[in-house]
Amino acid sequence: MNKIEQQSAAAIPAILLIGATIAWAGSDHGIVVSGFPLFALCGALSLAINWLVFVPAYAFGTERFFDLTGSLTYISLFAFALALRGDNDPRAWLITSLVVLWAARLGSFLFRRVSQDGGDGRFDRIKLSLPRFCMTWTLQALWVFLTGACGLAAVTAIETRPLGEFALIGFAVWSLGFGIEVAADQQKRRFRREARNEGRFIDTGIWAWSRHPNYFGEITLWVGIALIALPVLQGWQLATLVSPIFVYVLLTRISGVPMLEERAKKRWGHEPEYRDYLRRTPSLFPRPPKTNRHP
Repeated sequence: MNKIEQQSAAAIPAILLIGATIAWAGSDHGIVVSGFPLFALCGALSLAINWLVFVPAYAFGTERFFDLTGSLTYISLFAFALALRGDNDPRAWLITSLVVLWAARLGSFLFRRVSQDGGDGRFDRIKLSLPRFCMTWTLQALWVFLTGACGLAAVTAIETRPLGEFALIGFAVWSLGFGIEVAADQQKRRFRREARNEGRFIDTGIWAWSRHPNYFGEITLWVGIALIALPVLQGWQLATLVSPIFVYVLLTRISGVPMLEERAKKRWGHEPEYRDYLRRTPSLFPRPPKTNRHP
C-alpha cells in the first residue's frame, strides 16, 4: 500500500467521525422514530446506500454510477425523512421538493454525460485502488449528508412555523442558483456537440463570466435551502448551517475546481488563448467579461 492509499484508508475513520458529529448535532430538537433520531437515521442511510453500490462498482472497476448514486442518495434521504415525519408541514415539503428536483435533474444530466463519454477521467487511477475508491464513496456519503444537513434538520425538526420571509427569500436564492447551474450545463453540452469545438475549452455564454458557473449555481442554491430551513432550527441544529460552507469548501478547495483546473492546464495551459481566459475570467463568482472571445 503506497502513501496515497494509506492516507485514503486513514481518511475513512475521519470522514465517519465528521458524519457522526453532524448526526448528533442535527438530531437535537429533532423527531425520534422508534427510539432513534430521524436525522441520524438519514446519515446512516446515506452511508449504507453508498457502501452498497461501492461493492459492485469496485468489483467491475466502474465509476459510471457514482454521480447517479449521489443524486439518488439525496432523493432517498429527503423522501425517507419526509415520509417518517408523518405530517404535512409546508416547509418540509418545500425543502424536499426543491432538493428532489435539483438532484433528479443533476443526476440524470451527469449519468447521460458519463455514459456518452464512456467514463469519468477523475477516476482513472482512483478506481484501481481499493482504499482510494472506498474513501471516495465514503466521502460522497458524507457529501450528501453534510450538504443536505440543514435541509434535513428542518425536515426532521420538531419545531414548525408558517412559511414567511425567509422561505420566500430562500426560494428566490435557490431559483437563481438552480437556473445558473442548469444554464451552465446546457451551454457546455451544446458547445461540446459542435464539431468545430472538439478539443477546445468553453469560454462563451455564462462561461465567459465564470470558469465554473455550474459550481457557483450549486453553492448558491444550497444557500437558498439554508435560508428556508433557518427559522425552525434550534440548539445544536444550527450547526447544520455549515452545509453551504461545506459545499463551497469542497467544490473550490478539494474535489471540484482544483481537479478540473489541473486537468485543464495540462490540456490547454500552453495555449495563449487559454492563459488569457484564465486572466480575464474569475474562477467562481461571475463577473461581466472584460474582453470578447478571441476569433
